[in-house]
Amino acid sequence: MTQKIFIASDHGGLNYKSAIQDKFKNYNWVDLGPHSSDSVDYPDFAHALAAALKDDPDALGILVCGSGIGVSIAANRHPHIRAALCTNATMARLTRAHNNANVLCLGERIIGLEAAYDIVDTFLKAEFEGGRHERRIDKINDHSAS
Repeated sequence: MTQKIFIASDHGGLNYKSAIQDKFKNYNWVDLGPHSSDSVDYPDFAHALAAALKDDPDALGILVCGSGIGVSIAANRHPHIRAALCTNATMARLTRAHNNANVLCLGERIIGLEAAYDIVDTFLKAEFEGGRHERRIDKINDHSAS
């Protein structure tokens, strides 16, 4: 069975959302919208993706907006989400390997499409290393220490 990936954007990330799904056909994509270029509010789609991941914790997510910043902030409001805004493949590899990120955020107005493909490919293939990184993830989740 192929990996399930939830994907969503706002109007500023619509083109990359479609292009990513077309490029990586070997994944099980669940497109949460939008499906037109009409102006929409990015938090609505980030929250929808977070809800989908809560119901399917083995899946991954990709969010795209103009800068990637808004969707990453909105997604990270959910305690089960570790969303990372990546601008290169090294960041994508490290966020999966060290942070066990489950959501990749991209900015359509920030990076070129070929770079986005490289980042997505790296993110989807990378795996969490565990070990010392697991302790750090536990500390992120245990915010009562603050």
